[in-house]
Amino acid sequence: MKNYIQADEWNIIEEGFDPQLNKISESLFSIGNGRMGQRANFEEHYSGETLQGSYVAGVYYPDKTRVGWWKNGYPEYFAKVLNAAAWIGIDISIDGRQLDLHCCKVLSFRRELRMKEGLLLRSFRAELDGGKIVEVSSTRFCSMADDEAAAICYRIRPVNFSGQLSITSSIDGDVKNQDANYDEKFWEAINSKQDSGADYLILKTKKTAFEVCTATFTTVELDEQRLSLEAVSREKFLGHTAASELKEGQELRITKLAINLSSQNHEPASLLDTAVAKIADLKNKGFQALKNAHIAAWAEKWEESDIVIEGDVAAQQAIRFNIFQLNQTYSGKDARLNIGPKGFTGEKYGGSTYWDTEAYCIPFYLSTAPQEVSRNLLIYRYKQLDKAIENAAKLGFKDGAALYPMVTMNGEECHNEWEITFEEIHRNGAIAFAIFNYIRYTGDAAYLADYGLEVLIGIARFWKQRVNWSSDKQKFVMLGVTGPNEYENNINNNWYTNKLAAWCLRYAIEAARQVAAENPEAYHRVITKTKFDEGTEFADWTAIDQQMYYPYDEKEEVFLQQDGFMDKEQILVKDLPASERPLNQKWSWDRILRSCFIKQADVLQGMYFFEDEFDQETLRRNFSFYESRTVHESSLSPCVHSILAAKLNDEEKAYEFYLRTARLDLDDYNNDTEDGLHITSMAGTWMSIVEGFAGMRVRNGQLKFNPFLPGGWKAFAFSIGFRGHALKVKITAEQIIINSEASEDLEVCIFNHPHQISKGETQIAYKTLLV
Repeated sequence: MKNYIQADEWNIIEEGFDPQLNKISESLFSIGNGRMGQRANFEEHYSGETLQGSYVAGVYYPDKTRVGWWKNGYPEYFAKVLNAAAWIGIDISIDGRQLDLHCCKVLSFRRELRMKEGLLLRSFRAELDGGKIVEVSSTRFCSMADDEAAAICYRIRPVNFSGQLSITSSIDGDVKNQDANYDEKFWEAINSKQDSGADYLILKTKKTAFEVCTATFTTVELDEQRLSLEAVSREKFLGHTAASELKEGQELRITKLAINLSSQNHEPASLLDTAVAKIADLKNKGFQALKNAHIAAWAEKWEESDIVIEGDVAAQQAIRFNIFQLNQTYSGKDARLNIGPKGFTGEKYGGSTYWDTEAYCIPFYLSTAPQEVSRNLLIYRYKQLDKAIENAAKLGFKDGAALYPMVTMNGEECHNEWEITFEEIHRNGAIAFAIFNYIRYTGDAAYLADYGLEVLIGIARFWKQRVNWSSDKQKFVMLGVTGPNEYENNINNNWYTNKLAAWCLRYAIEAARQVAAENPEAYHRVITKTKFDEGTEFADWTAIDQQMYYPYDEKEEVFLQQDGFMDKEQILVKDLPASERPLNQKWSWDRILRSCFIKQADVLQGMYFFEDEFDQETLRRNFSFYESRTVHESSLSPCVHSILAAKLNDEEKAYEFYLRTARLDLDDYNNDTEDGLHITSMAGTWMSIVEGFAGMRVRNGQLKFNPFLPGGWKAFAFSIGFRGHALKVKITAEQIIINSEASEDLEVCIFNHPHQISKGETQIAYKTLLV
């Protein structure tokens, strides 16, 4: 665990430069706007350890699969979000020597992410050859007001000398992905243009033929006088240079306005002309106006989604960091886009879509963004239904059975580990649950008729074909699966997967009957399109639901994670030597698979989804049993445990897990932040507070709260949108205070006691309701 980020409610601050931590900081200080993003790489050249990263949403490359042993059904490629042209480059030479923090003495260094304004600031003093000291400061942002634009203001000043300074502001398209399977470069240059400080570079991806025009406009000013610029170029590289004599204390200012335009959003034939017009517009507005609009856009985001914690700076900083990263990763404006596990902060996982979106991210966007944002996440999957049916067919399923991919960019499966690709099929259930969760929260039942029912039918058909009847157990069983706990592979009857499959079948029947009753015309359209045999398929699904096998241990009185789990040597995590953790970095895979240790919530994931089916004692027994065996080596694990601990009134453990999930990246708990941030798990941090500490649920169309205040906190507050009501909720040691902006009253339940919430402020003494 690292602990070098300074505590601050609104800012992420790194004071002092440690090259060993640089890649971690590049991840932590990443910026984006939902359409493009950038790791916190230095503008000037840096020859030390770095992971260069500039990303454009939706642009990917099908990198040929690389496995040691090819198996039937493997996807032929792994889709990767590409490292795109590096637009931030501002190379500095002083008296002929390149400025490089890896090769000079760094006297002072500060990197700061101002989350409230969405600005990345950096400043340093460095000592060069001969004792020359130079001072640099920079401000960078990816505009939230214009998601194709970004800007940099870079200032440099010789502190104790006069000398010749030259700069090169560049776009470098000669880039590659660090995780390329065959060390291949994925871009080819197809067009370019240079004109009076402006550079336009159009690159095209191999195979997928995405075109991206990266363009910049650079000005260099000394004493408010612009210096003349000279164009330079080579293959996949464009730039402008300037040189000047600087006197001691004189400041040179470089302003760089940038855009990334994709052929996803613009006609390829007009990409260059569009870029020229766009750069002209940015020049017109200027850096300060662009910055002001960006800050105003962030102010609106924070108004919708901020969480305020009084009395705990570390917790406050952490939740805002998580919310900041979620908001700059996905805006919901484009239904073709989704939320990659690393967002715009790194290459790992290919930047593709996983089941994390449905299980963890949708609750955050349901409450903190307009309804169409979460609806677009569901429509993304609807539009890929045909591909899901193709994916299932490749594995031998038929008749419209749909298996959604574990990893995808366009709906095709592109994950190439057999135990995941073929066996971690619980992902299908998460997509169905997200439809249910969306409708439960929004009341948008029309979604079922328009989109949802078709998806549910495809998923139900898959589960029907995936189970088989066991004459031994006289039950339906599911063999050869991997549950959420990926420290188990090829197991039989994973409780969570069986539970989720049966629920999907039951919910598909309920949804079909609801659409048939409320919208017969839409129902006829769906059953015709899907060739749905209501009588036979309903009967098959009901039989499986009612006769599904669930492993259970009578002695411990817990649901068993899978058949044979109690055959393992039962060792608790508290008895593991610290030197042997994390297991995935210290143990062989064989040893992990034979152990009872759990990577992330598995049975408990199911108990979180379906909590209303279990009484407190059943939940308590299962939580105690499985939490003591869970090593939390997945970023998705702590939040579920935090929410369940809160439900069990174990406030200390709920807070412990909250802090772990909230500061997972800030403190580098799992020693992997340098690869990029854990974006999708950050939504779990929000869930830990809102669903955990505030106990917020939606049941039968009604908001419910069962709050408590973590020890050491004076109060916490959050904003939510619910069915046309904008609410601000504050929880103190004694009261829950709800502010509503709506003219209509809203009934909410506090510990099952109904209360009318009128426009303005309503104060409820919740502690008295517990007596």
